[in-house]
Amino acid sequence: MTAGAGPRCSRTGRDGTDRAVQDLPRGTASSPSYRHFYTGVLDPSPGVPAFTAVSYVNDQKILHYDSETRREEPRGDWVQGAVDPDFWERETRSLRGWQRGFEGNQVTLRHRYNQTDWSHTLQFMYGCELGEDNSTEGYMQFGYDGEDFISYDLRTHTWVAVPTEARVTQSRWNGDKNLLLIVRAYLEWKCIEWLRKYLQHGKAALQSKSPMSQVSDRPSSWARLTTLSCQVHGFYPKNISVVWLKNGVAQPQETSCSEVLPSGDGTYQTWATIEIDPNSNHNYTCCVEHVSLGADLRVAWDKSRQRKWGPGHRAETLEQSQLQHPLQSSAEPREAHDNSCETSGRGETDH
Repeated sequence: MTAGAGPRCSRTGRDGTDRAVQDLPRGTASSPSYRHFYTGVLDPSPGVPAFTAVSYVNDQKILHYDSETRREEPRGDWVQGAVDPDFWERETRSLRGWQRGFEGNQVTLRHRYNQTDWSHTLQFMYGCELGEDNSTEGYMQFGYDGEDFISYDLRTHTWVAVPTEARVTQSRWNGDKNLLLIVRAYLEWKCIEWLRKYLQHGKAALQSKSPMSQVSDRPSSWARLTTLSCQVHGFYPKNISVVWLKNGVAQPQETSCSEVLPSGDGTYQTWATIEIDPNSNHNYTCCVEHVSLGADLRVAWDKSRQRKWGPGHRAETLEQSQLQHPLQSSAEPREAHDNSCETSGRGETDH
């Protein structure tokens, strides 16, 4: 192998990370980041490209290449202004080389693992983050069939194999001093340079946007319960925490969540529900945490407006303007159960 060749609502909370394939390695979800994901499928299904390369600033896709189009293309009008006119041809040539390298590496790994079938996936992730204190963090790693294969250690400036099958690659790459210098220079300097450039040119598109929330209710079809629904929309970036409170206490186990989905305008939406006894005397409130907010966004359910077993219902809404200004922060410590929502836990690369 050659180098150039019904989840819980708090799962995407402000401090959370998601270790799924094509997602952010451990770090602060609010830190500006520049990330790349290359995926090669040895025996792709119809309609699935054999090779795909995508790049993100924060959680916005800005670059796309696949083996069907065979061209690097921008995603977002502002991206064009951040690069020179020759960028697209240069990157297209580079990614075509990566595509050829992936094809060869996948055959190599199939033999190395002594596999007889052809349904296998090779992945490459690399990128960097910029901390609030101007500190930087970078990463570069390969995966095979969803498992870690080999990664670059920024502390020792060497490649570290995970399975036994990766030791041959580790030895070869660590013996290539030029490759080690290229990777280190990219992760410690060049990646951050690109991130700062994209953050500057995409300032308006990448600016955080505060969520809006609306609470509604509907009678359940069984057990005479009522379903409370909290719809949250218009927020950016994607990471958010939504949980229902009962008498001011978070109910993460009882709260059911949808996925966080794009709204089509650069913002995201999600919702959270909870089943309750409509005859109880408890107070229910939807609590939203987002990096754009200076204080939790809370929307209380108005029991007096409860929808009965008939047509029509009304929803209680509360916009962020009725709460603390998003640029302000609370002057007093927040009680965990009372004032805050509960959250749980290649060759040289040019861009």
